[in-house]
This record gives sequence, structure tokens and C-alpha cells, in this order.
Amino acid sequence: MTQQIAIKEGLFTWPAEKPELLGSRCIHCGEAAFPAQNDCRACGSRETEITALGNRGTLWTWTIQSFMPKSPYLSDETPETFKPYGVGYVEMPGGVRVESRFELIEGQVPHIGMSLDLVILPFRTDESGQEIMMFSFKPAEE
Repeated sequence: MTQQIAIKEGLFTWPAEKPELLGSRCIHCGEAAFPAQNDCRACGSRETEITALGNRGTLWTWTIQSFMPKSPYLSDETPETFKPYGVGYVEMPGGVRVESRFELIEGQVPHIGMSLDLVILPFRTDESGQEIMMFSFKPAEE
């Protein structure tokens, strides 16, 4: 079995039955950030803590990525297998907005305010054969 590893430690809980994004929250003013930060961008405090941001958000804004990403964001896709995908900001509970890919459903037009669920997907295989896992979103199953 291929070993799977997160694209970066500390971005999401995984493996988990219901993975969640991980960010930070300022102990003084409550400002949330993703990815987690050591300093608060709102008040400058150096007292933040890791916090779960949840696994469902709403689409805040979006576009379609219709070309293959350049290095260092290369996946295992090739020009022959590449399919356009959604990319946008997903607003998580607590107000933090996360830039992310999201799945496009054939025949469904994404719309601002739609509910999206977090998913963990294979992104690429590294040179040692490990499958690199990343986070993305998909339209929520209501």
C-alpha cells in the first residue's frame, strides 16, 4: 500500500473520519488565521493557539482555473489529463477565509454562498513514491 502524507503538517487533521482545517486564534482578540500564525495580524499579540476551523464553509468568491499550475504547485496532472477546477475563498465558521481548490460538478454552476465540505484528496506522488494529500472542497451534501 502506498504511504500517504499531508502536503504540509498542521494544515488539517488527517487521517480522520471527518477532517478539519487547522488554524490559529489569538488569545487576546479572537482573530482567526489560516494557515496557523505565531503572531496575530489584528492586534500583534504573540499569544495564539491552534484551533480547528471546521470542515464546512461557504463560497465567498471564486473563479475557474483553466490552465495547469506552474512549479512549485505541480500535481500529477499532464496536459492530456488536466481538467479545469474551481478556486476561490471559502469562509469558515468564525470568519476566516481560506483560499482553496474546489470540485466542479458537471451541470452545476458554483454560486457565492453555497455550502462546501472539506475533503482530503491525493495531489501528487513524490519522488520516493509517497502520495501527497491536500485539502480541497466539494459542494456540500445537504
